[in-house]
Amino acid sequence: MIQVTPHIRILVAVEPVDFRKGIDSLAALCRKKLQSDPFCGAMFVFTNKSRQALRLLVYDGQGYWLCHKRLSKGRFVWPFQCGSLAELCAGQLQQLLWNCDPFKMSASEDFRCLPKKFLKPAEISGHGKNFLL
Repeated sequence: MIQVTPHIRILVAVEPVDFRKGIDSLAALCRKKLQSDPFCGAMFVFTNKSRQALRLLVYDGQGYWLCHKRLSKGRFVWPFQCGSLAELCAGQLQQLLWNCDPFKMSASEDFRCLPKKFLKPAEISGHGKNFLL
């Protein structure tokens, strides 16, 4: 199963790709052109020349997942200008999949550590044990 968490590395191929390519050709493109290992667990995002579709390629430890999304109307927002590779966070990928510019929209942080608080039992229920909340 594909899980898009804040910890997953999401790499975007900036230049369009021929969508006649399958899993093996896209994995070879990751190795040769993007200089990235397709077995590393990163998610790779590709678009076609017309920007009407996106493909996601990810290796989950057993095999590859290839996901394809095609818009019924319009084109995907593609804010990437130069280079061969860009990196997104999980929230930005969600915005891109919903055809929003991931760099213009603001969102909350992907991950933050919450402080541990220790409360005395009298504050909770009057018992004599400490609880970790």
